[in-house]
Amino acid sequence: MQETVFDPMDPETAANPYPGYRMLLAGGRVHYNRKRNAFILCRYEDVRAAARNDALLSNRDGVVRARFEVPVLLNMDRPRHTELRRKALPGFTRGALEGWAPTVDRMAAELVTGLLDDPGSDVVEHLAVPLPMRMIAHILGIPPEDEAFFRHWSNESVRVANVEFSPKGLRQVPGTLNGVRHLHDYFMTQLGKGNLLGADTVLGKLVADAGEGQISHDELFYFALLLLLAGNETTTNLLSTMFLTMSENPDQFELIRSDPRLLAGAVEEQLRYSSPIQNFYRTAAQDYPVGDAVIPAGARVALLWGAANRDPREFDDPDRFLATRPVAQHVAFGSGVHLCLGAGLARMEGQAVLRELVNRVQRVEIEGTPRWTTNSSLRGLEELRVRLVAR
Repeated sequence: MQETVFDPMDPETAANPYPGYRMLLAGGRVHYNRKRNAFILCRYEDVRAAARNDALLSNRDGVVRARFEVPVLLNMDRPRHTELRRKALPGFTRGALEGWAPTVDRMAAELVTGLLDDPGSDVVEHLAVPLPMRMIAHILGIPPEDEAFFRHWSNESVRVANVEFSPKGLRQVPGTLNGVRHLHDYFMTQLGKGNLLGADTVLGKLVADAGEGQISHDELFYFALLLLLAGNETTTNLLSTMFLTMSENPDQFELIRSDPRLLAGAVEEQLRYSSPIQNFYRTAAQDYPVGDAVIPAGARVALLWGAANRDPREFDDPDRFLATRPVAQHVAFGSGVHLCLGAGLARMEGQAVLRELVNRVQRVEIEGTPRWTTNSSLRGLEELRVRLVAR
């Protein structure tokens, strides 16, 4: 086991973790940061094995560094996790995804048109944030007159997974919890009236599959909250970084334009390359051995998805974006029983936006300096001004 000064919670590290990842990957299998009292796993095989070992590594204390007791699937262990995930699965079937595809395609086309019409606009504000938020509102069946309310309190609520250990970050906690409370009250009122349960809504599909009275209104709310926590900012980060990647790798963008069959694989490569979720935490339920090292029971363990996706033992030339890279088993969506339920929807949104770009755009140009977030787990862009040169 090696002690390390690598600190994923340091704002400068969070904004650009890759030099630190290369240092960790060149070292041993287990690292320990004394300042954070956290053990770190970075190699692909070790991260993947840890994610799949939910018997020894628990989600009970939450998956971000701050310990939050929010009863969503991300923060549960078996058997409760198995029970609730089984109830949630009908909302994310292939049929459900196919039903959402026309809406995703329409929204992607509208938002790319907006960027084409407004050179120099911020892709985060005008596409990467609104697309996943509008889709979540759509599949939940939020009526148009409530969308502004829903978006406002949703934006507040999702910060529960994005708390920074700084005076500014801690000042945001009351607003975050207030956002969760407002959303809970809204959902309880709507569900009490029988709303949000139409056959074409995700909650309606869950109730129809389970049977009347088999899923409580509280459970339905926390399924909706999970969509917001797991499917909102992560997809925003995928979409915004994809524009930057296409700008920085014009040869790869041209490859995709010349052969649209590469499109789906290019989105997978973007997921590997950018890793919208850089790390999640587990708590060791028992002593957890990794090679010659033993992580003690009760310890917090950081699984570095971002480092695992850049591990040269698993990926050739890992720091390059290659549209022709064979689709590999990246861990951008996690692994094991906690594999992301909304992965299909995120892929669909990424493919819809990239399809619009390759069909309508000759090149992506960046204006100004990209500004990155400094959150330790969810890495993405705060601002990215783009000029799309039409074909």
